[in-house]
Amino acid sequence: MSVLSQLRHHKLVPVIVIDDPKSAPALGRALFEGGLPCAEVTFRTEGAREALSRLTGECPEVLAGAGTVLTPAQARDALDAGAKFIVAPGFNPSVVDYCLENDVPVFPGIATPTEIEAALTRDLTVLKFFPAEPLGGVSYLKAMSAPYGAIEFMPTGGISIQNIGSYLAFSKVVACGGSWMAPAELISAGEFARITDEVKKAVSVVQSHNGAGGA
Repeated sequence: MSVLSQLRHHKLVPVIVIDDPKSAPALGRALFEGGLPCAEVTFRTEGAREALSRLTGECPEVLAGAGTVLTPAQARDALDAGAKFIVAPGFNPSVVDYCLENDVPVFPGIATPTEIEAALTRDLTVLKFFPAEPLGGVSYLKAMSAPYGAIEFMPTGGISIQNIGSYLAFSKVVACGGSWMAPAELISAGEFARITDEVKKAVSVVQSHNGAGGA
């Protein structure tokens, strides 16, 4: 399956902040055991590159990408560490062009129609919508995206187990990014069994929504 096909299948991407790279393999196993073998490791910590490398090296069954990628250098580091996709909080042409030149899926963040049109100039059709809830949530996304029939979105920012269903009910949403299943404090505390439980709960909500035909 392609990266995008896998994201469509999972419907939910755990957004991960790791301080200690040694925790990455245990986290990967926790996600896998919870039924969600997917992770966006954010480049917000000094150990992010090593964490991503450990995750991809020891948990090849987990679809791992890099998030909060702000520069082409970070994108290069992420690819060297085994990232299968790149996510950015905003639309940075240099980051997007680097990823396109290296044939890696990239999902830059957008918040306005102007940024959607910038993405269209690069022939991108799946974009991160960030920060989703502070911007106005599903109602804003529907209004903003109305003129752009071919564009799909991965909302991130304020997504929770309580509101993910409303996003997945919108046909232009590929998957949602969320950090509530595996927050940094649980990772740091080594609470991987609890992370597995939270992932199972999230997967159950997504599956029940799919069963209702909403996504």
